[in-house]
Amino acid sequence: MKLTVLTENTCRCGLPSEHGLSIYIETGSRRILFDSGQSGLFAENAQHLGVDLTRVDTAVLSHGHYDHGGGLMRFLEINQTADVLVSRYAFAPFYNSEQKYIGLDAALNDSDRVILTDGVTDLGDGLTLYACNDRETICDLGAFGLTMVKNGERVPDDFRHEHYLMVEENGKKILFSGCSHKGILNIAAWFKPDILVGGFHLMKHPLDDGLIDYAKRLDAYDTDYYTCHCTGEAQYAYIKPYMRRLHYIGTGDRLEL
Repeated sequence: MKLTVLTENTCRCGLPSEHGLSIYIETGSRRILFDSGQSGLFAENAQHLGVDLTRVDTAVLSHGHYDHGGGLMRFLEINQTADVLVSRYAFAPFYNSEQKYIGLDAALNDSDRVILTDGVTDLGDGLTLYACNDRETICDLGAFGLTMVKNGERVPDDFRHEHYLMVEENGKKILFSGCSHKGILNIAAWFKPDILVGGFHLMKHPLDDGLIDYAKRLDAYDTDYYTCHCTGEAQYAYIKPYMRRLHYIGTGDRLEL
């Protein structure tokens, strides 16, 4: 499997970056776009990196926030055939702790190429989407001040709109998580993947013993972690000494797993 990071908060290679995430995944049989950042930047960077988005056969939106799905309309313009897999809960109005709207463009919901999912969705060729909304949790970090509108009222986001892409190839289980809002410890415990790629949503977590404990508990799993975006650069540097197999990926990075 080959990965190319089309956009992420940081970059070490000179390409522009933005707060958001978009990863191009190439398996032996599929070409997948996992998230699309907050704008069309992912497409511009794809051109620079030699990634042909017209050949993508499947797109996955990890959850209903603008910094992961803001570029989807641009993707639908570029690519005329791929379906976009989106949680059926992803089109609720979402807001951050400053009351800024952070949801998706409602026009996406009118596209006949947007496929709404829930529960477990088998995409074939070793690809599966998991919502995990009814699984038992071992920790709860709360809603981080994020809210959604439900039955006409603003309530804490329950992140039912977040799902995870598992790719099984060559005897490995590789899990993709956009932001891990349901808790990276929960996700690691649910799947115990060989490799986990995605944000940990720790960027607002204080640099304290609690964060170190979090890192040690993750390190107990036999998992390689490639993290990014909402983990936070300071938090990453703080937990790196406690995680033997933790790596950071940024815009323009290429990996072969």
